[in-house]
Amino acid sequence: MIEVFTGLAPGRFRRLLQAVEQAGGPELVAGRPGRPWSLPLADRVLLVAVYYRTNLTMRQLAPLFGISVAAVGRIIDRHGPWLALQPCRRRPRRDEVLIVDGTLVPTRDRTVSAPAKNYRYSANLQVVIEADTRLVFIVGNPLPGNHNDCTAFGASGAEAACGRALVVADGGYQGTSAIIPHRRSRGQDQLPDWKEEHNASHRRVRARVEHVFARMKTWKILRDCRRRGKGVYWAASGIAHMHNLACS
Repeated sequence: MIEVFTGLAPGRFRRLLQAVEQAGGPELVAGRPGRPWSLPLADRVLLVAVYYRTNLTMRQLAPLFGISVAAVGRIIDRHGPWLALQPCRRRPRRDEVLIVDGTLVPTRDRTVSAPAKNYRYSANLQVVIEADTRLVFIVGNPLPGNHNDCTAFGASGAEAACGRALVVADGGYQGTSAIIPHRRSRGQDQLPDWKEEHNASHRRVRARVEHVFARMKTWKILRDCRRRGKGVYWAASGIAHMHNLACS
């Protein structure tokens, strides 16, 4: 039932577990100083993955894993950052094509959210993917949902992480380093045919990031995140990591 509750096949889940072991090291494994964990590491990682996938409350998760509600909260708080997508150590090549777009994640924490166009308090998350592989390259730091994408792209750190790569985006990224569709000039009724062809090709490429968003939001926590502070970022970055594992 691992794939049903986490979205990962057993082999992919083992790779996630290995990544957490390497990132967390002695802080998470058994035998560390202090009070021992109530669950082995594999079950703790499974608990966090199930939480992201189903968005069950901690009161609902506690009896499923046979631990207290407080223990569930401690496991999610401590292990969430270790599941996150690790920063890419390489700089993207100049000829590499990336795609960026923003998505609104409804959240209860008013300190990282604002009323947005989805009529809910939401955070704006900038997500950059690789055009060829459709894997998530980076998840930007969350900003209040009333920020425009052109502002959030730079303020979230996503633009700096893209380096000198070619970045494809929609028309909302005007004034940034991203490549956007051709726009009509003032008084111009329609674009020339060659510009329309460019825009059609641009839309086909940029649609890949929308497909990634659709897959990422099968992890239900991105539809109503109850985490506070950086918990929104850790959840989105962890889901990006699991998405990459599921697609690789």
